[in-house]
Amino acid sequence: MGKKRFGVAVAVAFLALIHFSVSVPFVMLHGISADCSDETNSNFTQLLINQSGSQGFCLEIGNGEEDSWFKPLTKQVEIVCDQVKEKKELHEGYNIVARSQGNLVARGLIEFCDDGPKVYNYVSLAGPHAGISSVPFCGVFSNGVLCDKADNLMETLGVYTETVQNLVAPSGYVKIPKDIAAYVKGSKYLPKLNNEIPNQRNATYKDRFSDLDNLVLVMFEDDKVIVPKESSWFGFYGDNATAEEPVLPASQTQLYTEDWIGLKTLDNAGKVQFVSVPGQHDVMAIPDVMKYVVPYLQNNSSSVQRLN
Repeated sequence: MGKKRFGVAVAVAFLALIHFSVSVPFVMLHGISADCSDETNSNFTQLLINQSGSQGFCLEIGNGEEDSWFKPLTKQVEIVCDQVKEKKELHEGYNIVARSQGNLVARGLIEFCDDGPKVYNYVSLAGPHAGISSVPFCGVFSNGVLCDKADNLMETLGVYTETVQNLVAPSGYVKIPKDIAAYVKGSKYLPKLNNEIPNQRNATYKDRFSDLDNLVLVMFEDDKVIVPKESSWFGFYGDNATAEEPVLPASQTQLYTEDWIGLKTLDNAGKVQFVSVPGQHDVMAIPDVMKYVVPYLQNNSSSVQRLN
């Protein structure tokens, strides 16, 4: 009897040390003028589920399309933070795929979501991480009533005014190079997200972002929506530069050299992939999806204790 108990105890201890391959779920965050139920995003989410073999969820914010324009990004992040913490499938951690404006929600989820589960891998498709350099949006982002309303507010009242910042989501990441002082003072979202505000840099945001296992930044070579397109790699114009001046690569920006959010830390650790693919804004060929997105959604090796 004693030998049998000893054998069971040894077996339990052995199993506790084995690394099992477990499937980490993912969430998908769509861009502006879109919703999870539209054909593009529902098909894309299902493609990722089918090809990765992992559970996936498109997280919706309010009513989708309208709220993507007129709900401030800070509020959008609060909503998805609550969704992630409530979804039991994500409690042990998850991966993120985000498209266009959805990337700024994704990064807010990583940096601002207190007591949220760990994010392992983050794949960014056409994210305006360093901002966009101008308005208007109509004819670029989309056309229609919502776009016209947003443009009218920004152009009439001013992009960095309190009213516009509280009403128009994209105003939170407009960064006009010749008006950096107004941007830092008036923009309510991107300066905080990128830790750009002097004397207010938050080490927690940097710690959380640099805790990623992998960061994949995909830029689209013919992108005319994200201006400059290098913003998808955290590149941007220098302060007070004109649109005719060359874009600074990420590695030459203060955000990188002074490591405000941990991008340099991740890059030095070999955890950042700067990927350039052919195509217009956020239009990704399936072979590129298979090469640059799917592998980061497949099984992660994790230590799991199995005691029964």
